[in-house]
Amino acid sequence: MVKALSVLLVSALVLTSCGTIRDSRLNPFNWFGRSTSEPVASETVNPLIPRRRASIFRASRDETYLGRPVAEISQLVVERRPGGAIIRVEGIADRAGPFDVRLIKDDGASTGPTLAYTLRALQAAGPRNLGPRARTVTAAVFVSESDLLGIRTIRVTGARNAQVTRR
Repeated sequence: MVKALSVLLVSALVLTSCGTIRDSRLNPFNWFGRSTSEPVASETVNPLIPRRRASIFRASRDETYLGRPVAEISQLVVERRPGGAIIRVEGIADRAGPFDVRLIKDDGASTGPTLAYTLRALQAAGPRNLGPRARTVTAAVFVSESDLLGIRTIRVTGARNAQVTRR
């Protein structure tokens, strides 16, 4: 009876300590916290006005990516992997059928301990009234441990909001 009671007492103490380890920094799943949503200031650019004039004398064209920011960032997950981390982002586009989705590093917003990305996609004219499943896109990028040194915040921006996760 005494042995069974002591085993029960020890197992109860061990199980109650699991709750504190779950929320501690020792747990690798807590190295980056849960992401939070932040509003983004929209820029007013008229897409009908060309930025550069086309000319018949210009032989080479710049191969620039013409993707627009995805409307809303719905999920940001940082998964630890050997040698670094995978930043996986899920967003919801304005129209159905976005393609060629890319997670592009924003060098202007990446300052000091912040690593900033923009989720962009090419979007053809399509219906807007379809559900969010038809408009959902996912992109990921691998970041090495050397690039993560000193990084405390990862921020992914869309057209209307941004998701931020902190260490």
